[in-house]
Amino acid sequence: MACISELVTYPVKGCAGVSTHDARMTEAGLTHDRSFLVITPDGTFRSQRRSPKLALIRPGITSPADDPGGDAAEQLTLDAAGMERLRVPVDLTAPRRDVTLFGAPYQGIDQGAGVAEWLSEALGEPSRLVRVPPEHRRIADGMTPGTSAYADSNPVHLLSVRSLDGLNERLLAGGDEPLPMTRFRPNIVVDGTVDGWERPHREDALRLVRAGDAELAYAKLAIRCVVTTVDQSSGTKSGPEPLRTLAGYRRATATGGTGVAFGVKLSVLRPGKLSVGDELTVDEWGTPEV
Repeated sequence: MACISELVTYPVKGCAGVSTHDARMTEAGLTHDRSFLVITPDGTFRSQRRSPKLALIRPGITSPADDPGGDAAEQLTLDAAGMERLRVPVDLTAPRRDVTLFGAPYQGIDQGAGVAEWLSEALGEPSRLVRVPPEHRRIADGMTPGTSAYADSNPVHLLSVRSLDGLNERLLAGGDEPLPMTRFRPNIVVDGTVDGWERPHREDALRLVRAGDAELAYAKLAIRCVVTTVDQSSGTKSGPEPLRTLAGYRRATATGGTGVAFGVKLSVLRPGKLSVGDELTVDEWGTPEV
């Protein structure tokens, strides 16, 4: 069987992930995932493509459910080396402002001057932070359309341990260092030893899958970009790998062979709780698009 070996949320898009044992899967992905967006003064989103230091910022969210005796509002914390920890209540009442994500227009709730000053100092470039508004409605594309907050596209990214093992074998054979799972920023990491999960890229064939109380459906392959070349522990670009190696064996037929695929993107058919250790039940397999 195959089980969830890790669950990771990324509350602030582009910043470090938060590993958790239990999580709630909403229609827009894991709770809080990519619900905050770092932007330039003109509203354009920042990502590790041009701002790799985002990787060094460690966010956290405390909700009223997590702390029944605490404040009523959600609390956002931001940590980074050399910076004083910032802890502020999440503002849902501030005016909306226009933001752009891959050229598409959306709205965000500005989190104020204090957060902006902290981020600008940490990144070394003028920045502000917005939260996705409750009325946000974004349709993600793919075989199974869904909705997401500020994710690149679909709300859930799944990757198997064996897929990373296969890549690392190739990197080592070429004289390069193996890479950690954090380089690929998945939400769900899967480990398994039967039913094909003992081989790399079994996830490519997923079409309908259940885990915990949630049900997910295949949307498309995860096409990789230069963010995979950013060392998540140092916030610096490290060179052509893993894209160079992936280009040699992971060309995606779905994109006409112009993209390299590693992992899959999923949409949420049924929200629910899931936990590390939950078994994956695959109700439908399909033909991989690689």
